[in-house]
Amino acid sequence: MKKNFLTMLLALALCGSTFAQWKPAGDKIKTSWGEQLDPKNVLPEYPRPIMERNDWKNLNGLWKYAITPKGTPAPAAYQGDILVPFAVESSLSGVGKMINEKEELWYQRTFDVPSAWRGKQILLHFGAVDWKAEVWVNDVKVGEHTGGFTPFYFDITSVLNKGNNDLVVKVWDPSDRGEQPRGKQIANPHGIWYTPVTGIWQTVWLEPVATQYITNLKTTPDIDNNSVKVEVAANTTSADKVEVKVFDGKNLVAKGAALNGVPVELAMPTNAKLWSPDSPFLYNMEVTLYKDGKAIDQVKSYTAMRKYSIRKGQNGITRLQLNNKDYFQFGPLDQGWWPDGLYTAPTDEALVYDLKKTKDFGYNMVRKHVKVEPARWYTHCDQLGLIVWQDMPNGGPSPQWQARNYFNGREVIRSAASEANYRKEWKEIIDCLYSYPSIAVWVPFNEAWGQFKTPEIVAWTKEYDPSRLVNPASGGNHYTCGDILDLHHYPGPNMFLYDPRRATVLGEYGGIGLVVEGNTWVNDKKNWGYVKFNTSDEVTNEYIKYGKHLLELIQKGFSAAVYTQTTDVEGEINGLMTYDRKVIKMNEAKVREINQQICNSLNK
Repeated sequence: MKKNFLTMLLALALCGSTFAQWKPAGDKIKTSWGEQLDPKNVLPEYPRPIMERNDWKNLNGLWKYAITPKGTPAPAAYQGDILVPFAVESSLSGVGKMINEKEELWYQRTFDVPSAWRGKQILLHFGAVDWKAEVWVNDVKVGEHTGGFTPFYFDITSVLNKGNNDLVVKVWDPSDRGEQPRGKQIANPHGIWYTPVTGIWQTVWLEPVATQYITNLKTTPDIDNNSVKVEVAANTTSADKVEVKVFDGKNLVAKGAALNGVPVELAMPTNAKLWSPDSPFLYNMEVTLYKDGKAIDQVKSYTAMRKYSIRKGQNGITRLQLNNKDYFQFGPLDQGWWPDGLYTAPTDEALVYDLKKTKDFGYNMVRKHVKVEPARWYTHCDQLGLIVWQDMPNGGPSPQWQARNYFNGREVIRSAASEANYRKEWKEIIDCLYSYPSIAVWVPFNEAWGQFKTPEIVAWTKEYDPSRLVNPASGGNHYTCGDILDLHHYPGPNMFLYDPRRATVLGEYGGIGLVVEGNTWVNDKKNWGYVKFNTSDEVTNEYIKYGKHLLELIQKGFSAAVYTQTTDVEGEINGLMTYDRKVIKMNEAKVREINQQICNSLNK
């Protein structure tokens, strides 16, 4: 007993010393959340609130890492500690090293399984790993995954030990030298291109489930028929039934069940509450899987009654609609980058901060630009009331860009591997984000980056998810397909094309730059914006000038607009806030006032 006690004390001492050794890498600016980060308590929140179970175990924290030549065996010894889930290039990882396509990144840690989970199947979840991940538990390969933006998991039950278990992850990410979707990552960051993100960048976690369990929920509201359809996927077809209950607070308002994988159709109350940015009401859901009349799995979820559509109305203008009413959608271009965590916000408080400020500024929408966020980000949008336009992260070669007319050139031909990666990852992105009420628009392409087979991709997207709108190519190349014609114009608003059959929107404008000394990533003249000013008042006045012009163009046919951008990002200094989120660069009250006029411009 004494020996075991001494062993435990030694282990605790070693653990404490390991955590004491961790510190952020590099000397770049950091957020206040990053400066106060506790390496023993990294992103402790439940990572998937739209499908929540009671039991789980967080594996975030300090792991071992090594960087080796591509194709070589697992390292005999590791090179140091890395704080998961921050990418190896980031400051908060504690490493801050760049990796190229000829190298691989290895992770290692041990874990135990709570004794209360005995008899359960154990799932190992990864929120996202960029780009190719191979996973071993106790020297047994349990699976692999490609795609840097979507969650995946493996059932590791059969390889677990009673005590400590060894977990090893190998990652390869060629960044801009590969044929995979990568967003704005580039080996040589400059201008609008940013530091690469390699490896684990979202929460890693364990979850106990029954032998038969729910694997996915696909929820589709229909306000016209006052109903909700819930498709419940499970790892079995032999269960008795699935049952879905819908609650308004604690009050049960709808209930339904189905067998054999058939969707559950729920009739909602005649006075069902509609979701909107002004009233983001969410119904709670409880989904239960039965076998032999006994409940064997249950998850908590939520849904909302809302509808996104387009309709030709007054003066023959086709407008975006929310819940069958014209609704002007206005918000910032949101890159989702952090000076200390790159793709990963330091804390959940930081993650939601940008969204709360977006609401404070008076916007009702956000365009998630060529990146996919962790599940909690979308739940925050659902709860706060922010409409989301979701981009596909770009990748692949770019053809000729014809931004000011309908495309009449030769479209790029991707390699078979590049096209296959795009199709696989776009489908996975739609699948994992489908049930979030806030997502209104899918954006498969942006400014011709990697744009290919546009009418075909748009038709597939629209057929795969007919409940949402499809913006074929934000900023071009333009084709007469989908629901939206999306123009980009910097710095001020301008309408140089118009489509009476689709909604015409201003998908990017603005980019008003202001350098705030002491809060920049690049401390020299390489900082840039589309137009630059010297004071907050000048920037605010320019923003209001653009806003007043936009109000005139709304009456001529614009149905939405996206201002560039939420924050500065690396060398870009055209954010509403600095990159470290420490300074709001404009007069918030004046910005909110003009933004509210724009958002309410179509209200009757």
